[in-house]
Amino acid sequence: MQFDRISVPYLQKLTDQLRCQEQTLEVRLPDGMPDIGRVLGAWGQVIVRSKEWGSGTMSLTCGVMAWVLYMPEDEGCVQGVEAWLPFNVKWDLPETRYDGKILTSCLLKNVDARSTSARKLMVRANLETMGEAWQGAEAQVAVPTDVPEDVAVLTATYPVLLPKEAGEKTFLLEDQLNLPANCPKIEKIMYYSLHPEILEKKVMAGKVVFRGVGMVHILYRGEDCRLYTWDCELPFSQYGDLEGEYDGEPEVTIRPCVTSLDISLDENGDLQLKAGLLGQYLLWDRTTVTVAEDAYSPRREMTLTREDLFLPAVLDQTVHTVQAEKSVQADVQQIVDVTFCPRFGEQERTDTGISFALPGQMQMLYYDPNGALQGITAPWEGKWNMSVSDDCRVDTCITQAGKPQAIPGAGNVNLRAEVNVNAVTTAGQGISVITGAELGEAEKANPNRPSLILCRVGKRRLWDVAKQCGSTVEAIQRANSLQGEPDSNAVLLIPIA
Repeated sequence: MQFDRISVPYLQKLTDQLRCQEQTLEVRLPDGMPDIGRVLGAWGQVIVRSKEWGSGTMSLTCGVMAWVLYMPEDEGCVQGVEAWLPFNVKWDLPETRYDGKILTSCLLKNVDARSTSARKLMVRANLETMGEAWQGAEAQVAVPTDVPEDVAVLTATYPVLLPKEAGEKTFLLEDQLNLPANCPKIEKIMYYSLHPEILEKKVMAGKVVFRGVGMVHILYRGEDCRLYTWDCELPFSQYGDLEGEYDGEPEVTIRPCVTSLDISLDENGDLQLKAGLLGQYLLWDRTTVTVAEDAYSPRREMTLTREDLFLPAVLDQTVHTVQAEKSVQADVQQIVDVTFCPRFGEQERTDTGISFALPGQMQMLYYDPNGALQGITAPWEGKWNMSVSDDCRVDTCITQAGKPQAIPGAGNVNLRAEVNVNAVTTAGQGISVITGAELGEAEKANPNRPSLILCRVGKRRLWDVAKQCGSTVEAIQRANSLQGEPDSNAVLLIPIA
């Protein structure tokens, strides 16, 4: 029996690996700044510079813009020091004939600093980076042709959601930020951050369209030497050209990252923002795949060749919001600032699915009852469970949602944040299909063989009954006036071929 091969194109994930790296940098205070009394804390912003696909490796060049706040020895005005900690992340790749697409997600585990002398700081940043390499591939599906009349073939059709295309779109955000009139004037910016959040995305013919906001957070020192924060949102709307055109309703995810960021205070006291962003996208589309799962002949022997067809089919894609909450002991007069750094979690198989550990770190600046500025950090670890079968794989992408909050109490503060977990469940098991068949000689008719028998179906399919009894599904359905599968208690007339 002859088989043709039909190509099913898709994107193949060559690797997805988490890299954890640490960088330290010694920073000397510029001339004119007061000596260090005590370090209040450190904050950072991840900046992605470039991605490169090389021979056997892929790499990411990035860095952390870090800011360290300290109180001088005389407990005067709070001071801020900037630093740049470069990172170069590499992943091994299998040997490939051509380049593919790189998708990355970077999470800042933490930034901390300590004084090594009255004029020097040791700054440390820990970065977690997930790197994915995607490359075009094709699955060869065997389809039987010129099937003999005495051969029955069982086919199955699967509408599978396959990764089809990956790419990226770079764009700029540039705007003048107007501080509200009721906010104290800015004397010096202490640190700032930009968190891009995707609100809507869709595919329109040959384009991927997405809309979101850049959530800007600024900590600054006022003219009264006290610290204040200000938040604003900058909307953006972008599109990227796709290589193909897609009908129906393909699915797409957008992973934004910041490629450059500068917020400055001009001579007129106005804030100027210049930022570069990168929208990385991954598109899935539904493809109908028809395969031959079984075959037999009532009149002769057949030897079947089977293979497992592996396709990276997406079974489910969901977004779960996990609450991060931590209570810390602190006597608070006024809360200045709260930040939260989520991390990539770890998976553990359970009896019912997968348990995820989602660690992170919360950080708070506040004035105590004596009016002194204090900083505190607290680790947090959340749990999240998902019910999946043992043969499935779940890939997650972690992002912070919204703005962290701090709720003061009697001698303590309740810190709260939200984490969005984008979970993609893919099939981990192949489909058993027929890729070849050899037919034996036709058997001579046996005059003693009955032409009709009675058979109780039980839990078997009509296909299994027909195959075991030497009949066909169509013949059984005609003999019993059936449209589909019979009841499990049915007794059927089975015509013997």
